[in-house]
Amino acid sequence: MNSSEEQKGAGAPGTGGVSSAGETAPAHAPSTYDDGYPHEPDNESPAAYSAPPVTPVVETGNRAVARTPVKAGGGGKTPPPPPSGGGGEDDEDDRMLRMSFLEHLEELRARIIRALIGVGVAFAASIFFTDQLWTFISQPAMAALKELGFTQTLAQITPMEVFNVVYVKMPILCAIFLASPWILYQVWAFISPGLYERERKWAVPFVFGSASLFILGGVFAYFVAFRFGLTFLLGLGRNRYITPMVTVTEYFDLFVNVTLGVGLVFELPVILFFLILLRIVTPSFLIRNSRYAILAIFILAAIVTPTPDIFNLMMFATPMCLLFYIGIFAGYLLVLHRENRRFPWKKAMTIVLPVLLLLALVLYLSITKYGMRLVPHWPFLTR
Repeated sequence: MNSSEEQKGAGAPGTGGVSSAGETAPAHAPSTYDDGYPHEPDNESPAAYSAPPVTPVVETGNRAVARTPVKAGGGGKTPPPPPSGGGGEDDEDDRMLRMSFLEHLEELRARIIRALIGVGVAFAASIFFTDQLWTFISQPAMAALKELGFTQTLAQITPMEVFNVVYVKMPILCAIFLASPWILYQVWAFISPGLYERERKWAVPFVFGSASLFILGGVFAYFVAFRFGLTFLLGLGRNRYITPMVTVTEYFDLFVNVTLGVGLVFELPVILFFLILLRIVTPSFLIRNSRYAILAIFILAAIVTPTPDIFNLMMFATPMCLLFYIGIFAGYLLVLHRENRRFPWKKAMTIVLPVLLLLALVLYLSITKYGMRLVPHWPFLTR
């Protein structure tokens, strides 16, 4: 091989050899062949010339969908990760339990069965104290007959009357009052899946408050409403040569209607609180329309009151109006809690405490100076 061929071999493509001028030929520089014409190199630079990207195909169902490749150098955009927490009511709404209609029916059936089991346990406990319970329940009738000057007692008309009342109906009534916290807890457990997570924390206040109001309503009916209503009804025929003969069944039916009716009426603050909790009404709306609510309260009191006189009507309507405003106040505290505000308890106590002290002073002077004493019925003070 002569020198010219060696020079050609030094400049051969892909060798990266040194030219005759002493310069290093680039790998992609044109090469000279035997025909004397310049040619492009066979091994082209990958950086300068690259093959087109292959688009992968993903089969979805019965058709193929092309998926755009993502460059390794970060050219593609990946979706941001979902936020972790702090979503407010939307996140709480996601955490709310979702139930179908049949699941709601199954849940309702389970809660009713559990409530009935609680009533059954309380009934079994009450049936062992039937004598003491009947003495307690019949005491308003004995006091009313004695006050009116009658010597009669409750009458038995049918052979099964005493058994049905004393051993069946009366323990059931007592069981309802004893098991009321358990029954109201089952009510809360049924409706709580439809509430936000922060609103489910009201379980203990709801059960305690509603059960206390229901029992307080029964106590108010026994010591105040029922006694005055019964005395009024039995005294209607005293000056008309009419001797009362009250049967056990009629007396107990009236007792049940008054005690359960007043107990349910005392649940008014809980109902208003729930309406505000579910954002159906607002405290300002209730205040603006309070005149219509008071009218409805008086109509309801006229229906529940066993006597037609205005005194017993006011005796029923006054606590109901008070309960109405207590429910508005409880809802107002809930709204303040939602808005991260506080109620001015210190300013309120500066008004409430002097009033309570004044009432206590009047009670003390009535007992010590004027010889009055406390009695377990309205007006609770007598000589």
